[in-house]
Amino acid sequence: MSTNKDNFNVADLSTALNAEDRADLVNALKNKLQDLAGKHSDVLESLTPVVRKRVDALREIQTQHDDLEAKFFEERAILEAKYQKLYQPLYTKRYEIVNGEVEVEGLEPAKDVEEKGVPDFWLIAMKNNEVLAEEISERDEGALKFLRDIKWSRVDNPKGFKLEFYFDTNTFFKNSVLTKTYHMIDEDEPILEKAIGTEIEWYPGKSLTQKILKKKPKKGSKNAKPITKTEQCESFFNFFSPPQVPEEDDDIDEDAAEELQNLMEQDYDIGSTIRDKIIPHAVSWFTGEAAQDEYGDIEEDDEEEDEDDEEDDEDDEEEDDDEDDEEDDEEESKNRKKSSAVRKKGGVRAPAGDGPQGERPPECKQQ
Repeated sequence: MSTNKDNFNVADLSTALNAEDRADLVNALKNKLQDLAGKHSDVLESLTPVVRKRVDALREIQTQHDDLEAKFFEERAILEAKYQKLYQPLYTKRYEIVNGEVEVEGLEPAKDVEEKGVPDFWLIAMKNNEVLAEEISERDEGALKFLRDIKWSRVDNPKGFKLEFYFDTNTFFKNSVLTKTYHMIDEDEPILEKAIGTEIEWYPGKSLTQKILKKKPKKGSKNAKPITKTEQCESFFNFFSPPQVPEEDDDIDEDAAEELQNLMEQDYDIGSTIRDKIIPHAVSWFTGEAAQDEYGDIEEDDEEEDEDDEEDDEDDEEEDDDEDDEEDDEEESKNRKKSSAVRKKGGVRAPAGDGPQGERPPECKQQ
């Protein structure tokens, strides 16, 4: 689930790692990249001189296009920065209403704390998005109820963007703000270099990313105390501990490199979803309207396919019924001839139900 998401591929990851000279991971992907490059060069070498000259002209056109596209990205960045500033007063008003700091016109200020603002606003908005809903466990919901606001901002050195999650005082962790920063080699492609998250200061026994298992000691063991074991568990808050790119001296094989790439893609997908969808359209995600707009068309397509499948099944059943009727008529005709022949030979007609004529037609067997 491909769309216009800001994903990156193996080549993008390799480029990002080359910038940091992480040779081990690059070497792990080297064979794949060389195979791809070899196929491209083989195509050019297989062309006739005349066709090759035309392709060279097309490549020059492509270069001109890429130059214009680079200018487009530059101007778009300026335009986005301009409107990002214009959005801020609206985000501030949204924050104040959601957290009960101001009351909307026509309502008296709420006296009860529980009636202020819009409870669970960000939790519900995030759960209505399929990408984020998969990351939020039932255990996470208690902590995410304390989420007051989410912001994002551009980072210039190195290029990228930062997400900031503002939490009210809670019983899970000490941090009032959790951040996630994405460093990009090329922000427009995009090519991800690495991601950095806040280290969460969990209160004792409150970590949502780990669970403590206690096992009874084996019989006859000298140690009578329970054996304690800590395990990682699925949680949205793992988002703040992103996958780490190996250092230059670390060895990593091809399978590990591919797994790392998948983890980084998933991590970036979550971050870009929060930046591009949740923050600017939080109200629509809270009400479910954004989910309907985004996933409604997919459901309608599935329903149409199901209806088409049902119609095809009905047509197949009708064809089968017609064929069965024809077979029954032929069978009855044959039986009549056989019965006539038996009577001529002095035989006795079989009782109904003992022969083919007494069998139920196939359509009755399906009922």
